[in-house]
Amino acid sequence: MLKTRGTMSLAPIVLFVYNRPWHTQQTVEALQKNKLAQESELFIYCDAAKNEVVKTEVDKVRAYVKSINGFRKISIIERDKNWGLANSIIDGVTEIVNEYGKIIVLEDDLVTSPNFLNFMNDALDAYQNEENIYSITGFSFSSEFMRFPKDFVDDVYLNIRPMSWSWATWKNEWEGIDWEVLDFSSFIASSKKTSQFNQGGTDLTNMLKMQMKGQLDSWYIRWTYNAFKKGKFTIYPRVSLVNNIGHDNTGVHCSLDERNLYSHSERNLNSIKIKKNITLNKAIVSNFNKAFNIPFFIKIKRAIKAVLIYAKVF
Repeated sequence: MLKTRGTMSLAPIVLFVYNRPWHTQQTVEALQKNKLAQESELFIYCDAAKNEVVKTEVDKVRAYVKSINGFRKISIIERDKNWGLANSIIDGVTEIVNEYGKIIVLEDDLVTSPNFLNFMNDALDAYQNEENIYSITGFSFSSEFMRFPKDFVDDVYLNIRPMSWSWATWKNEWEGIDWEVLDFSSFIASSKKTSQFNQGGTDLTNMLKMQMKGQLDSWYIRWTYNAFKKGKFTIYPRVSLVNNIGHDNTGVHCSLDERNLYSHSERNLNSIKIKKNITLNKAIVSNFNKAFNIPFFIKIKRAIKAVLIYAKVF
């Protein structure tokens, strides 16, 4: 049963960890400071080491998560073999969201502000019956990269691209996703469709190509492609409630080249006003997606790094 706060039920929090003990601790300690932590259930999925190279760090993470407190209930799921991030997330999210109907998801490098859980739960409750909403995120780019129109005064905005650096969704939006991407051939043959998909960022079609060629193991790009096919949107806060600390070359898809883009401390500690029946602001979408117009040499470095680390570790 979900814990209730007034008329709103609290979504379970699911945290995926692997071999980064310091990052995991930063993520958990920030989450413990959230105002709703003690009322929330926390599920921690610990993937198993693929090889001896990472086993020591994996064991450190497993030891640490067993010491965690500060939540209403904590469940730890230790994989007995290496699933890889994509399979672990798909399986874990499916299991929990099918039981609870909704879910809040974090990975081990996301430091949240104290009102993160309030915002995510409020938004899940507010938008659950709005058919055009696919997911919620607590992340937004810093003002250094993100520009809002002068007449835009809302605390939240819509975007066509989902965000993996903290997210929440409902069972009906998660179920039925085509993880095999059976329509890839017809999609990639259509310049119109690929162009439309890239309106969410010029990296998207290339990421999907890499996924289908076996050069990338990403749940995120397939989840994003599903949102595109459905024509649905994600709710973002105007000021980020999440600081991504993973862009230090310790993660598969994280690099120092992008650290300034994704890591910042502009985290709003005040309440966020939820606006219903929100409409897409094309200027905001355009400004947001400029962050993904990454120089070509960085794209190549990132692609090579992802392939090499995937082959060795995951």
